[in-house]
Amino acid sequence: MATPPAHSRTPKPKATAKPKAAPPPARPSQTPLYMGIDLGTSRSSVVASNGARHVIESYVGWPVDAIARRVVNKPFLIGREALDNRLMLDLHRPLEAGYIKEGSDKDIEAVQELLRHLLTLAGVEYANATRPRVHAVIGVPARAMAGQQQHLRNAVQGLVDQVLIVPEPFAVAYGLGALLHTMIIDIGAGTTDFCVLHGRYPTEEERETLSVAGDTIDDELAKLVHERYPDAQFSLPMARAWKEAGSFVGEAAARVIVTVPTHARPTQVDITEEMRRACELLLPPITHTMCELLARVEPEYQEQVRQQIILAGGSSQIAGLRASLEHALLQVGGGQVTVVEDPVFAGSHGGLTLALEAAEADWEALSL
Repeated sequence: MATPPAHSRTPKPKATAKPKAAPPPARPSQTPLYMGIDLGTSRSSVVASNGARHVIESYVGWPVDAIARRVVNKPFLIGREALDNRLMLDLHRPLEAGYIKEGSDKDIEAVQELLRHLLTLAGVEYANATRPRVHAVIGVPARAMAGQQQHLRNAVQGLVDQVLIVPEPFAVAYGLGALLHTMIIDIGAGTTDFCVLHGRYPTEEERETLSVAGDTIDDELAKLVHERYPDAQFSLPMARAWKEAGSFVGEAAARVIVTVPTHARPTQVDITEEMRRACELLLPPITHTMCELLARVEPEYQEQVRQQIILAGGSSQIAGLRASLEHALLQVGGGQVTVVEDPVFAGSHGGLTLALEAAEADWEALSL
């Protein structure tokens, strides 16, 4: 067949360029939302530069079956709501001894939901593509290892834009402006953390972490009360509430009387001696570590540090604890111990203060 002349051939259609995908909306060049976060074993708090201040119990729970899902009517519950409804939930307290539990995908998910909830309470609108960038300082146990810190970085991935992870007692000191020749003892639920400050970031030698803390008291108190009152019915959360209301060391200012069911009958029991014995478990390890850290301080600065020891954390409120530590200091020349005024927000407030003042080079960027 003859080839048609060139002018009679059907021209090939021109290739049409594919439309380019619209770029995501750029975030406005506004001031970032800064915040300090105290991610605690028992409670977690956040303080943000927009004035937000929130604290929640560190619990997350998922309904255990179809009936629970119908009753709960939510994918999961967080904080006090989760604790109060724990009988119908797969309840997780994902921060064990101040660290994210390893080996459980559910605990990692629980930490992420806990963080998301805190950040949402503080004003972060994740559905808003033009929300401000979030810069967060998060406190961790004083001797948190690199791997444990990396778990936390993984958990905040996608929730914050930049993060700075610091020892919790350092955050407390920063918020108080107590950065020169000072010792912070932060007694939380999972850990007791120590930092000695000399006007710079504390070295590893100037930090310590003990696993003896508030949870230790709860467990021992529950054991002792069970031993004395074997027919009494109570839960660990009940024992924790008793501790928070009536903890003390030394001499009791008043008897500690609680009401528990005994054979389903409300009964008042005296747990004063059990409370004292449980709380005083903290004294030997804390006083030993306090004096050991003092001995590491350069000799000419030891007196200054002894006079500037600050107690923080929820268990800093134990009656008689400050006086007991001052008594222990007599063996090394005496000293002065004070207690933070706001143990709930001291760490997160310090984190916010640091966030507002941190240099750009201090931050670690996290891609969203």
